Amino acid sequence: MPEVHDRWAAASAYESFMGRWSRRLAVSFVSWLQAPARVHWLDVGCGTGALTDAICVFANPASVVGCDPAEAFIEHARRQSNDARASFVVAGADDLPRVPGGFGSVTSLLALNFFPDPSRALHEMRTRTTAGGMISACVWDYAHGMEFLRRFWAVAGSLDATASQLDEGKRFPICQPAALVRLFRSGGLRDVRCESIEIVTEFATFDDYWQPLLGGTGPVPSYVSSLDVERCAELARGLEATLPRTSTGAIELGARAWVIRGNT
Repeated sequence: MPEVHDRWAAASAYESFMGRWSRRLAVSFVSWLQAPARVHWLDVGCGTGALTDAICVFANPASVVGCDPAEAFIEHARRQSNDARASFVVAGADDLPRVPGGFGSVTSLLALNFFPDPSRALHEMRTRTTAGGMISACVWDYAHGMEFLRRFWAVAGSLDATASQLDEGKRFPICQPAALVRLFRSGGLRDVRCESIEIVTEFATFDDYWQPLLGGTGPVPSYVSSLDVERCAELARGLEATLPRTSTGAIELGARAWVIRGNT
């Protein structure tokens, strides 16, 4: 088995794999934040722009700057956005954009666990936040609550012992409430609050579940693309046999995310 690295090259493939769920999650996350209107926002690790879009529609911002180190994702976000308050720049967590006076709300959706050093990233986010501003993040509950990934890795691990090393539930211990609260409090934030948000991921058919996994963008698709044809087919057969179906043949799986916020 070749060494597998997460790849983030194809924005349209990411939209099919995870973007459709992150866009649904972003709406609930913005509602939960209850940020004041007319403040400047920074969306760190904005990907294809799901959270930036939700902020523009539901939070009445003064402006939103989305940043991500993946240029292909930023280009996609720019093409899709039609709100004059939104702008996008290529930048990682170690080189975040600035605005005069700081951002009133600095946030991150489904990206904190991918930063090489979450503590350093939180520090950088805080240096971009105005006094009394809000810092927040949202991550999937990879270990227990993100069912369509849990079921994938269960089958993959039964067929390939090395797959368990790539399972996000093991790779990202930061994606647990206690770890998130420790991170935010150790970063000097006040009034830290951590809760869960749940959505349902719905797949009309098995192909609707399986085809997005072939796009090569994100942890699971990166793993699938490393398999030869025979192993890939075996994995697909195993998944199709184990995924639950509704009376109409659809696949409905729960997806839980942890959301956290604190004030500077």
